[in-house]
This record gives sequence, C-alpha cells and structure tokens, in this order.
Amino acid sequence: MKEILNNLNKLAKDKQVENKKYFDKLKKKAPKNLDYIMQDLHDAEFEKTDCLQCANCCKTTGPLFTSADIERISKHLRQKPQQFIEQYLRIDEDNDYVLQKVPCSFLDTDNTCFIYDVRPKACREFPHTDRKKFQQITNITLKNIPICPAVYNIVEEMKKKMPL
Repeated sequence: MKEILNNLNKLAKDKQVENKKYFDKLKKKAPKNLDYIMQDLHDAEFEKTDCLQCANCCKTTGPLFTSADIERISKHLRQKPQQFIEQYLRIDEDNDYVLQKVPCSFLDTDNTCFIYDVRPKACREFPHTDRKKFQQITNITLKNIPICPAVYNIVEEMKKKMPL
C-alpha cells in the first residue's frame, strides 16, 4: 500500500491539469444522470478497495467537526464538549473546528478508528464521490485525488465512461 501512496502523489500531479480541465467542463455541462453514474463508479471501486489497508485520509488530513459531531463524540468519550474541543480541536482559518494535529488522534495502529461508530460526518461521507449533485463538489474531489487511491481510480474511470 505504501508504494501505491508514494506513486499516488506523482500520478495525481501528472494528471492535475487534465483533471481540472475535465471538471471545469463537467461543471458547465454535467450529464443528466451524473449522480447515478458516480454512485455506480463509487460502488464498483469500494467493492475492491479496503480503506483499512490505507487510511491515508486519517493520516494526512483532518475532517471538519460540526457542533453535532462535537456533541456526539464528547458524549461517547464521556467528556464535556468544551473538554473535547480543548483536548483535540482547534479553529482553522475558515473558522471551522478541525483536529489539532494529524494523523488523527483516533486512528489506531491497525488503521481502525477508536470512535468509528460516532465519527464526524465528514469522515462518514469521505471521499464524497457518491454525493448528490456531484458537479457542485468537484473542487473537493480534486483535493482528494492525491489523498485517496479510490478517488484517483474513480476519476480515471469517470473520464473513460464520460469523455467530455
């Protein structure tokens, strides 16, 4: 897996301009059935991808924490929300709560998550390749290509299935 992740950065860089142009075109003229196609591509990729072999998202980036996330997780950890915030979070430049540090404090050595059942919404939805109105979040997808091998593969399949 380490070899794939090392190559992923180079592959993503090599395709960055091509992918940006593709998504710019997609935003202007998205196929009517884009969300269905994306759901199929997402499902097909995650039938063969085991996130526990990678966990690069948890190792390199941190999710946003909503108020609901903070309430739910702090309750699970038997902490007051403010204690949870002080121990694990900081406010970023966009005024959002994010992790103080990466890799994520809740990531175990076997790539499992200590708080999986109550994990943040952003973690539950990652990598967002099956979201409705996909053409509205292409900027997120572009950012996730060098982080997630599955996203890289999905985008490559997308370009084959829906040449623009």
